[in-house]
Amino acid sequence: MQNIKTIKKLPDIEEIIADYPMDASSIAQVQKDRSEVKEILSGKDHRLLVILGPCSAWPSEAVLEYGKKLKSLNELVKDKLKLIMRVYIQKPRTTKGWTGPVNQPNPFAEPDIEAGARYARYLMVELIKHGIAIADEAVFTHNAKGFIELLSWVAIGARSTEDQEHRIFASSIEAAVGMKNPTSGSIQIGINSVIAAQHPHTAVFDGYQVETRGNDFAHLVLRGGNNGPNFHLDKLYKAQDLLNCAGVNYPAVIIDTSHENCRVNGIKKPEFQADVIREVLHNLRAHPKLQDVVKGFMLESFLLKGSQKLSEVTEESINRNGLSITDPCLGWEETKALILDMAELFDKVKKQ
Repeated sequence: MQNIKTIKKLPDIEEIIADYPMDASSIAQVQKDRSEVKEILSGKDHRLLVILGPCSAWPSEAVLEYGKKLKSLNELVKDKLKLIMRVYIQKPRTTKGWTGPVNQPNPFAEPDIEAGARYARYLMVELIKHGIAIADEAVFTHNAKGFIELLSWVAIGARSTEDQEHRIFASSIEAAVGMKNPTSGSIQIGINSVIAAQHPHTAVFDGYQVETRGNDFAHLVLRGGNNGPNFHLDKLYKAQDLLNCAGVNYPAVIIDTSHENCRVNGIKKPEFQADVIREVLHNLRAHPKLQDVVKGFMLESFLLKGSQKLSEVTEESINRNGLSITDPCLGWEETKALILDMAELFDKVKKQ
């Protein structure tokens, strides 16, 4: 390859795994969390799945603090909701920009993938040790080892969902995987991705020709699109009908309350995520058949409300106390109130 510049040889990922190992109880916890997620998606477990946390997992101290708060909150709602923490170490970009701490753990320094891998592995292992189920978006499939085995839920993002490599990757992993609709907002294309992820594929993995087994628990994530949101009642029925017509295993939908589903007059409003959740829960109560397919929500939340732009701060002035450096988030107090409210509202849905 001539159009690249070699920077340095990276250590084998096994070395990094050995430096940040998982103990037996943590490994068992991941398996338990994965199993519970699948039971929710299949309808055996009647709780709602809620994937929440920072838009990007930086800085580590604030992420760990958020995790501790989430653990305590989970104890209050665990009979109604299963909380999975977003630990998003990889960030897709529409054009260019910071691609997450796994590549650049200090966003003001040069990219350092070895340091990023250590940062991400340490952060994930620490959260799991504290009993927190975690999720990430699979952006860079070529360096998933060391991280993918730690996840209880995985997302394939809107910019990746039509990519064949990501579809094959989704079909190979053991955790349930949410396939987002593309940035256009097309529900049908999102379902095409679910179908592809649920089926076996022949591919090259680590120098071997392999056949993936297919991921029965691949499911649809509605995140809105260029033409507007797709969480309203008509879109939920459309998604349910298309999933059933496609004959997918365990047809399920997660509503991403952020992204294009929380734009108001073209501006992203993180506080609108609460309105999205309340509308969907109201519709589940009024239309019980939708309970067969709508299985949970995603939301972006951090310690502080809003966001800050990397282009407008310096390493000295940046807020490291839990203010997002990518998409705007709900603050913790808003998040806690919303989750408690969600548990109460969902209880009414199930008791109708």
